[in-house]
Amino acid sequence: MQKKTNILIVPAGSEIGIEIFHSLKYSHHINLFGASGKSDHAEFIYDENHYIENENLYISNEQFIYYFNELLSNFKIEFIYPTHDDIANFLAKNQIHIKAKVITSSIQANHISRFKKETYYHFKNYDFCPIVYSHESKEIKFPVFLKPNDGQGGKEGFVADNFNELNFYFSKYKNLIITEFLPGEELSVDCFTDFKGNLLFIGPRTRERIQMGISFRSTSVELTEEIKYIANTINNNLKLNGAWFFQIKKDSHYKYKLLELAPRQSSTMGVYRHSGINFALLSFFNAQNIPVKILKNEYPIKLDRCLQNRYKTSLLYKYVYIDFDETIISNGKVHERVMAFLYQCKNNKIDLILITKHTHDLKKTLQEYSIATNLFKKIIHISEKENKWEYINPNNAIFIDNYWIDRYQVKEKLGIPVFDVDAIECLLK
Repeated sequence: MQKKTNILIVPAGSEIGIEIFHSLKYSHHINLFGASGKSDHAEFIYDENHYIENENLYISNEQFIYYFNELLSNFKIEFIYPTHDDIANFLAKNQIHIKAKVITSSIQANHISRFKKETYYHFKNYDFCPIVYSHESKEIKFPVFLKPNDGQGGKEGFVADNFNELNFYFSKYKNLIITEFLPGEELSVDCFTDFKGNLLFIGPRTRERIQMGISFRSTSVELTEEIKYIANTINNNLKLNGAWFFQIKKDSHYKYKLLELAPRQSSTMGVYRHSGINFALLSFFNAQNIPVKILKNEYPIKLDRCLQNRYKTSLLYKYVYIDFDETIISNGKVHERVMAFLYQCKNNKIDLILITKHTHDLKKTLQEYSIATNLFKKIIHISEKENKWEYINPNNAIFIDNYWIDRYQVKEKLGIPVFDVDAIECLLK
């Protein structure tokens, strides 16, 4: 069996970190680990042997490199995926002191992209660079847009319509830069550059339903010559390596201007991942100087994100008693989430006992729905007049049934945990 490579995602619970996790969790090449400086969503998606939270894991900590290297040694980490611009910038600068390879672009690319002033200065001679004003300029054309030099996530961005508003924002916030106001359409453009500097992929997508600077809805759109030119120009001027992206917005003349760029994975690259382009996996191979190719499925795709519930429970059980009608089968179809749970139990050597009052030939019905009888350790087929609780051994057992009266009786008579189908979500890992 091929040895898996240990990879650390840090911070693991950011939207970017979670996208990388989902990109790599099924790869047979990789053993995933996560780390965060504070409690976040990552503790719900990693098992305890593959995750650590430690307040020492902030780069502001003077002893960060010491603690970080200790973590890398303990987990036997070979590669690191940074998911925050500051961390990526720091690790790139300190790669020589870090005991694992950082999957990122050059020090130059990280530095220039981290600071807007540096970005705009670097590309000032290109027509896609927005107009940048000094605070002292008397020739500012209002409205203008203000944003922090090192900002991210859309924080502290303001529109000023006159000098009074401009001076007000400068009195309240430090390190602001002034750019022309861009009223038009905004896009993100996902890119991939191989270790030889070849730009292999350019994928524009919309930015819809933006919250906290994150696009919660995004649709792949046509690649135009204008966007291709901007992408190639950026790639030719920076030492990029692996996944990266940039954001553009149309000015009043319907020309795209550069907002920002980042030499890392974005949280919404899942749009193109589901078209066949796994940026995280490609970047992993690329970091090893392994040649890669882009294999894209040619169809339009739209992504929409919402809050997802995950649960941690101390519930332990060895046996699952589960009903059939309107539980495993719902509205004449196999319940997909229930089946996922059943196979989760199978993988974890938890015995499944089917207990049902099915009024037809059960074996034939199971066959019709392509459900194997040997999925179950035991099948208990009883009549309508019988009580399910009488056939259940309560030791280390739980009970799942869509029918309330059966759940009530099992709970009252046996005192074991009972679940309706909607609550299976908390049992899934």
